[in-house]
Amino acid sequence: MIEILTNTYQLWEPPLDGNPDRQVELDMGCGKGRFTLALAERYPERLILGSDVMIGRLRRLEAKVKRSGLSNVRLLRAESLTLAAFQLSPQSLDRLHLLCPDPWPKRRHRVRRLVCTDFLCRLPRILKPGGALHLSTDHELYFADWLELFDKMPHFHAAPEAMADIVDVKTDFELQWNAEGKIVQHLCFRLQ
Repeated sequence: MIEILTNTYQLWEPPLDGNPDRQVELDMGCGKGRFTLALAERYPERLILGSDVMIGRLRRLEAKVKRSGLSNVRLLRAESLTLAAFQLSPQSLDRLHLLCPDPWPKRRHRVRRLVCTDFLCRLPRILKPGGALHLSTDHELYFADWLELFDKMPHFHAAPEAMADIVDVKTDFELQWNAEGKIVQHLCFRLQ
């Protein structure tokens, strides 16, 4: 079932099924859901959230989840910045994955980029202390911008080990770009 959070400003509590220590991971902008499904299969004890604003993508992913019999996946239709700023309950995520977001390469479009100071300043509200943020992109300039941004974020520190368990899990975009010879770079940070 897809939970529609667009145009609402209510807090959404992850269903922990009576286990307050259950780990929760969010694949923000999950697209076709390849990464979301792989996480859910690898970690059946964890709650895996997939969010996207495109309802068609979510419906197709919902059908895949049903066919696979996975019971640890929840899908959210939500705009990413709003989800981080207002809709997820405080300190609800152990790990947030933001993989291959649109780099908006034209200078006049850069204000549309999701990974910016405003977005990063909202993440300490939803990540648990020690929670991880996993990012990836094939766009070299966007990657360089991320490095500059994180230099100015004292509440995050580099933690590549926080994604060591999933380095083999790829999104559809990453598989496509690797086949084209493009390099997809990953970063991982922990909230202090």
